[in-house]
Amino acid sequence: MATTAKKSTNTIYRVRKDELPLSCPREDGDLWSMHPKVFLPIEKTGEAVCPYCGAQYMLQD
Repeated sequence: MATTAKKSTNTIYRVRKDELPLSCPREDGDLWSMHPKVFLPIEKTGEAVCPYCGAQYMLQD
């Protein structure tokens, strides 16, 4: 059985450069949305999507 990432929300999370390195789930996340911690490479493109929960992140200038 194949598994696919489900979007946790339609929200795009804005991340400041002083919050890097970016990891998901965030420390302020709800307990229901917790999964293994994964670091997301956002520096090059300015965007990242979590492979576990589908959360979308965008780097602010």
